[in-house]
Amino acid sequence: MKPIIAANWKMNKTVGESVLFVERLSNEFAKTDDKDIIIAPPFTALHPVAAVLKGPTLHLSAQNMHWDEKGAYTGEISAGMLIDVGCEYVIIGHSERRNLFAERDEYINQKIKTAFKMNLKPIFCIGETLDERNLEKTFEILRRQIKKGLNNILSDDIRRIVFAYEPVWAIGTGKTATAQQAEEVHRYIRKVIIDLFGEKAGANIRIIYGGSVNQKNMGSLMNQPDINGALVGGASLDFESFAKIINF
Repeated sequence: MKPIIAANWKMNKTVGESVLFVERLSNEFAKTDDKDIIIAPPFTALHPVAAVLKGPTLHLSAQNMHWDEKGAYTGEISAGMLIDVGCEYVIIGHSERRNLFAERDEYINQKIKTAFKMNLKPIFCIGETLDERNLEKTFEILRRQIKKGLNNILSDDIRRIVFAYEPVWAIGTGKTATAQQAEEVHRYIRKVIIDLFGEKAGANIRIIYGGSVNQKNMGSLMNQPDINGALVGGASLDFESFAKIINF
């Protein structure tokens, strides 16, 4: 299964900084064919980044979107707008959206359905907080997020989703789950997908890990059988650091 290495730049980088980074990325990795590399810049940089992102395995993602196709939603962006500027992917349900902006599972479910309708591939984020892990509720929380987030989604569509396990306690904290801890959870996520959507769906999905991924821990994470890549935050902002992660 081809690994996915995704960079989520969050609220970082100007248009100029984004273009310079992606020009260099394209020059170095345009001929890479053994992994998919996804860049999720801020909204302001999506269109100019699309113009310089070269290579069949380099892809553009948005960091979020609204579930309606258009309307009176000040400050929001639609799936059609993302398609228009060249996006293939969209991150949905990131923990910062859930926790800072009160996004509920029901909203996330609507966004995934809209992404499918508009032919965008969702990067569907799930994960538990530190309190939930300490209370041994990790699996309970993940099953709820998956079940509600994928409510009324067809099993044939599951293969179009990239699942991203991001333990909230490990995002931007410098902490990370051990490779073994991450593998245990990834294996459980795959089991839940099999339970809900069948063996074929569970076998074909890619599940990536996000949570203080860096060049030092990437190799050990990728040695695990159920970890199919990484969603990289802070370490993706520096080109040299991100390049080393890509070349794990």
